[in-house]
Amino acid sequence: QILLVESGGGLVQPGGSLRLACVASGFPLEPYAMNWLRQVPGKERERVSCIHSTGSTITFAETVKGRFTISRDNTKNTVWLQMNNLKPDDTAIYYCASEDSRWCTGDYDHIGQGTQVTVSS
Repeated sequence: QILLVESGGGLVQPGGSLRLACVASGFPLEPYAMNWLRQVPGKERERVSCIHSTGSTITFAETVKGRFTISRDNTKNTVWLQMNNLKPDDTAIYYCASEDSRWCTGDYDHIGQGTQVTVSS
């Protein structure tokens, strides 16, 4: 069974940090670009960041540039999202999603169940 399982979400004060993890099972992550997405109920899903299968190319949404970092370890079948200087507008459910190629095309193949991130004082 193919699964992407996110963890690391929670409640944090503005200015705080969280590190999300996404562990894949049932398939190897190595051949695929990986994404972090987020969605607030009633709003469109937003791609936060994407990393090429080799880690050579990384993209970020303008709203998180300079605050978030994406990384991956293909030997651990894991992708992380380090989120610093969090703002209330970062509150959302965060999902990891695999692409069907090595490149960040936005063509998602598998999406996890998500982890809630709430930024509030």
